[in-house]
Amino acid sequence: MTCMHGDAIRLVTPGTKGCEECLKSGGWWVHLRLCRTCGHVGCCDDSPSRHATAHFRATKHPIIEGYDPPEGWGWCFVDEVFVELPDQTPQVGPIPKFVEG
Repeated sequence: MTCMHGDAIRLVTPGTKGCEECLKSGGWWVHLRLCRTCGHVGCCDDSPSRHATAHFRATKHPIIEGYDPPEGWGWCFVDEVFVELPDQTPQVGPIPKFVEG
């Protein structure tokens, strides 16, 4: 299967130095995901709050990038496949590390 949403990939500037919602609520994350449509930074599905997936559900922005650590891969939520990204977004950092405490 291939992704048909490559036109949604943009050059973005990450909006925060960590998961936007976790930073506001005092939550924690395992890894970060960057929305390649708008620059929203959310936590991965291994994190308690799964904010990257929640962002997709709310906005329908289809493509995320593995952002922390920089992982160089993309994922399409709609087609449920890894996608080739045209570039890798530089981190706005340093990004604080959060662990369950």
